[in-house]
Amino acid sequence: MEALVLEPDLQLDLRDIDVPEPLGPHDVRIKIHIVGICGSDVHYYQHGRIGPFVVQAPMVLGHEAAGTVIETGAEVTTLSEGDRVCMEPGIPDPNSKAARLGIYNLDPAVRFWATPPVHGVLRPTVVHPEAFTFKLPDNVSFAEGAMVEPLAVGMHSATKAKITPGDVAVVTGAGPIGMVTALSALAGGCSRVVMTDVKQPKLDLAAGLGPITPVNVAHEDARAVIDGLTGGWGADLVFECSGNSKVAAGVFDLLCPGGCVVYVGMPGEPIAYDVVAAQIKEARVEHVFRYAHVYPRALALMGSGKIDVKPLITDTFDFAHSKAAFDFACDMPDTSVKAQITME
Repeated sequence: MEALVLEPDLQLDLRDIDVPEPLGPHDVRIKIHIVGICGSDVHYYQHGRIGPFVVQAPMVLGHEAAGTVIETGAEVTTLSEGDRVCMEPGIPDPNSKAARLGIYNLDPAVRFWATPPVHGVLRPTVVHPEAFTFKLPDNVSFAEGAMVEPLAVGMHSATKAKITPGDVAVVTGAGPIGMVTALSALAGGCSRVVMTDVKQPKLDLAAGLGPITPVNVAHEDARAVIDGLTGGWGADLVFECSGNSKVAAGVFDLLCPGGCVVYVGMPGEPIAYDVVAAQIKEARVEHVFRYAHVYPRALALMGSGKIDVKPLITDTFDFAHSKAAFDFACDMPDTSVKAQITME
């Protein structure tokens, strides 16, 4: 089948590749309609590796996807041909200790699309387990369905934060993950989100998503804005989504006593973690790695209208121009948030 293939020498091309995928009794075969471009896809394209995961053989990219079921395994009971679906891309070992504890996202043996050596989904069809394939609500489009994967990160972050209704949150970084984290925090009960960044067009977009106060930290003091909203107390929650080492090191400055910091973004280098700054506020600190048990809740919120991801889908390319889409994603303009590729 024709697919978007990343070579070990970092060449990226549409070409035929053999991806054998027999249909098991608990699997479904899905025709892919939409695939989002994630920052991890771009990182593999630019650098050929993320931590210990190295592209050592040709690999199909893409893991944010939605499509239509075109074939079902003999023992599939919850899905039928023609169902519109999105797919959770990480498949754990069901017998692992992590899976049995309910933290299957932390299973060292998890097979995650477009993470070497596992092929991704920028190709016409894919076989996937029924248990990790989810029907889209009738009012949720394929493009929105492909956004469930990044939204799941934000939902998992909001869950880890243990939001109390009325909390004031800060989200640092107005990229795709920062945007969906802000939406998730609001859906989870936050009364307001302060979003910080240095790119004004992204902040302007965020301001239209709900009760979000944009703060351009190139020109404004974030702590002063937070103090004005909280009577000088500080933010109840800080979600660090920028991945910027300096920003990640300064999260406790924005936090109220007894508040919670959730590290979401992944800095490219170790950060200067101020233990005393955290101690004197008795800060609770959480970390997230992907997500677990989130897709049904994310889809329910999207279907109910509580979360609207449509404004985040800013750029669309067709499959024939997939390489151009990735080149665009490597240097996206400030007005762009999420680029997607349509397979038809």
